[in-house]
Amino acid sequence: MNLSRREFLATTAAAAAAHAAPRMPTRMLGRTGVRVSILGFGCGSRFMMYKEEDKAIAAIHRAIELGVTYFDTAASYGKGVSEEWVGKALAGRKDVFLVTKVEPRKADEAMRTIEASLKKLRRNPDLIHIHALASQEDLAAIEARDGVLNLLYKLRDQKVCRFIGVTCHADPGALKTMLERHDLDCVQMALNAAMATMAEGRGRGYSPETQRGATFEEMALPVALRKKMGVTAMKVFAQDKLTGQAPAEMLIRYAMSLPVAAAVIGMPKIEHLEANAQLAQNFQPLSLDEMEQLRQKLVGQRARLLRFFRDHADA
Repeated sequence: MNLSRREFLATTAAAAAAHAAPRMPTRMLGRTGVRVSILGFGCGSRFMMYKEEDKAIAAIHRAIELGVTYFDTAASYGKGVSEEWVGKALAGRKDVFLVTKVEPRKADEAMRTIEASLKKLRRNPDLIHIHALASQEDLAAIEARDGVLNLLYKLRDQKVCRFIGVTCHADPGALKTMLERHDLDCVQMALNAAMATMAEGRGRGYSPETQRGATFEEMALPVALRKKMGVTAMKVFAQDKLTGQAPAEMLIRYAMSLPVAAAVIGMPKIEHLEANAQLAQNFQPLSLDEMEQLRQKLVGQRARLLRFFRDHADA
């Protein structure tokens, strides 16, 4: 077969680009049938630290170049600015998995929020999460006849989004209950080495007597896996409260070593994105012994983190 010089150069360039493309491991997002990068780009408070729209959009474009396919925003992040930036950065793209979150618990208010999100995002999200389940009382509001959960069921049926889920960093017991009761596709929960152990590292089983000190890894994660939900980890650095307590690489590797599809991380500087992407591209899971050593190293942080996250509000 004879190729013209132009055809030869185009073919060579394409081959070189394919060879040079970064390898980002992917995992199945539960029963959704979608594979996503093991590193997710969190577009919350850390993303807002880019401050300027062009820099934020450039960070998203660089993340895609590095192989990131999971992008996580919310209506409340930056009072809507995050969704605007994400929408502009991902306009027209079908090769990424887009997640947003809705906070109002009443269906009518939630619908207004979602309509605004659709305009800002410039496309329908793949997944809509109910944002930040806080308690059993909050769950009751979500489950009400006029609550947001029934609305999301309808929106999933209407193909406004493909999947629905919930996020939680405040109450493992409430999340466990919600996952057991309802037909959700995905869940995002606080999973880090400091919040992983039961009662100063003794035992890993759940009992009613220890519910107050139980964790997401022990209570909610097993339910999600049993129901084949797509699980993503958040709060890997515990809102920076674990920064300096353990190497960042170990904290990320711990989260990625759990049975999750992705660790969603806020990366407020391009150098953070580059370093985390390189780690993900070359990811090696921690051994069970290494995971336990890290848990033991951080066990003294657990009680204060649990208290902090009970009142922490994502913004």
